[in-house]
Amino acid sequence: MSNGALTFSNLEDIATHLRDRLKEKKYMLLFAYNGTGKTRLSMAFKKNGEERDTLYFNAFTEDLFYWDNDLENDENPVLRLNRDSRFFAGLPELEMETRINRLLARYVDFSFFIDYDSWAITFFRDTDGDGTPTPIKVSRGEENIFVWCFFLAVAQLAIDEQEAYDWVKYIYVDDPISSLDDNNAIAVASHLAQLLRSTNGRIKTVISSHHALFFNVIWNELSERGKTNPLQPFFLSTEKGTGSYTLRYTNDTPFFHHVALLKQLCEAVDSGQLYTYHFNILRSILEKTATFHGFQNFSACIKKDADDEDGVLHARLINVLSHGNYSLFEPREMLEENKQYFKKILNDFMANYRFNPELFPELTEEKKG
Repeated sequence: MSNGALTFSNLEDIATHLRDRLKEKKYMLLFAYNGTGKTRLSMAFKKNGEERDTLYFNAFTEDLFYWDNDLENDENPVLRLNRDSRFFAGLPELEMETRINRLLARYVDFSFFIDYDSWAITFFRDTDGDGTPTPIKVSRGEENIFVWCFFLAVAQLAIDEQEAYDWVKYIYVDDPISSLDDNNAIAVASHLAQLLRSTNGRIKTVISSHHALFFNVIWNELSERGKTNPLQPFFLSTEKGTGSYTLRYTNDTPFFHHVALLKQLCEAVDSGQLYTYHFNILRSILEKTATFHGFQNFSACIKKDADDEDGVLHARLINVLSHGNYSLFEPREMLEENKQYFKKILNDFMANYRFNPELFPELTEEKKG
């Protein structure tokens, strides 16, 4: 172990380590980029021999709900439940509509009904304003919120020690809702933290996320100053060359995600593997730096050159190239010209705003110049 870093050869070993640390801590908090293996880690964690002890939320949980659109005249689409999943064990007797609606009302304006004979959910909204519920198909974002609230209701049953969920010793939450805006990220994180604090440590929890704001809100909500801090935060990364994984521990402050993002960008520049979504990351870093230093616009953090005194060209490039809907899983490589612009903006930024050089790859002579 060096500088708070632990290296593992596979995700199963990390899962074992997390279980071991939870003997002393109430919460494990992991930050990791998409594609690192967060979801696979959550599945590795829940595998504990033949014993079932983990209630988990991840992409597989969301797959337990699926739309049935093949209905006569396309009327009244329903969201079906996988009745064979142990996740839904004992639900018909537990007044789930009431439990979920109390949570759901924080986020949306629709209601629902669960038909346990057909294991189907119908959503309603009073679209005419006369008090008459009208069946609807909710949006994907609303569906995500509903599934999340469904999970929270089940987690509350486990916390309340309902018989159907008395097997739960751990809760594992991986990226609760995708594409959260900042307001919802704060709301969801605060709500989750409130729920977890009510367990009083009886049920131990692991939370993993790629959402930096969500991560930091959870850190602040669950951490306590002093030697008995119940939270242990980590940054999870993987080495593509070796396939190994690193857990980097921090105990003093929330994980400064912009430093890790900068490290990722520097490594991408060094490797020459620059993709269009890297402009999104660079813009995010520039915006946060500008806010920290009191500037109104990220362009204030872009070096001004003699032939572009106002930084208009580079600011415009970032504006245009950071607004695409780029996928991290289907990356599109930058054009060579854009790579050169990207390298210049990043290198100038790193020269103007100093960071600990030990955290980054060594500067090449090209960067120094």
